[in-house]
Amino acid sequence: LVSYWGSAYDWRKAEAKLNALPQYLTNIDGLDIHFIHVRSRHPNALPLVMTHGWPGSVFELLKVIGPLTDPTAHGGSAQDAFHLVLPTIPGFGFSEKPKGTGWNPDRVARAWDVLMKRLGYARCATEGGAWGAIICDAMGRQAPEGLLGIHVNRVERATTLPPEVAKALRSGDPAPADLSAEQRTVFDEAREFLSKGFGYASIMGTRPQTIGYSLADSPVGLAAWCYDKFADWVFTRGEPERSFTREEMLDDITLYWLTNTGTSSARIYWENLAGTSPAGGGVSIPPAVAVFPGGVYKPPKAWAQRAYPKLAYYNQVDKGGHFAAWEEPLLFSTEVRAAFRSLR
Repeated sequence: LVSYWGSAYDWRKAEAKLNALPQYLTNIDGLDIHFIHVRSRHPNALPLVMTHGWPGSVFELLKVIGPLTDPTAHGGSAQDAFHLVLPTIPGFGFSEKPKGTGWNPDRVARAWDVLMKRLGYARCATEGGAWGAIICDAMGRQAPEGLLGIHVNRVERATTLPPEVAKALRSGDPAPADLSAEQRTVFDEAREFLSKGFGYASIMGTRPQTIGYSLADSPVGLAAWCYDKFADWVFTRGEPERSFTREEMLDDITLYWLTNTGTSSARIYWENLAGTSPAGGGVSIPPAVAVFPGGVYKPPKAWAQRAYPKLAYYNQVDKGGHFAAWEEPLLFSTEVRAAFRSLR
């Protein structure tokens, strides 16, 4: 991948993908926020703010712009159309890097509410995976006026684990005896991830500046750090080339390199562990959940209902992973349409 990056990859093609879309900067809470804003041609489209994760970017969402804004051209109906707003999290991509602390998911969520109202949307919904899902949860807790619903496509995080399961995982105790066979499988998946796949988050959550110097100094180091997670989290586990082209992976990695955001993007892990965000729960806006099988672990519906008492929609699909919109754009778009259909 690195050899191809240095000899054949063309960033200008990536620039053309972005420049074909309406992009803007707006200052919110002292930072310039980059966002893509694509309005649907369908008059009753629902405004939707969608948020990327790490090591993703707006590139991971580009494939769903067409299916969501123009569903009639992609096997859907005009009643399922969305106006899309795709902001970049502060410290990532073309958004400004925070110069101080405090930009945790709750603060980002408040910024997204300001952004949607600034764009003239009195009502909207929100969607996200990974950090985007955590920001969606924060918006659901804050319940700003006009927010109709949230949709999350990556729910494998501590807030979706029953307290007794989370306690056993933290302490290394055996699984609770009353787990069903399905729940025991999920418990084992979570334990595997925490013991073998969580090191990146522990490092960035405690020492973002330290690892950040390596990511800012070496393009090969940055590529390896990102590629490791591509390989871990795609549906084709260990073989990201079966899910993405080399260009797609390098578009994302190059964006991190050219904007020098290896360090600043890592800081959200520290911010989230710094005790400034409430620990899950309290989502009062109707949540929708889509579980993709390539995720780290796949919370069953009973756990999702416990985490989200007002759960309005839940579905497990058969393809896709952490980067759901990137890997399976049509399936992802079908899920988002179905999840929000009753809120229009």
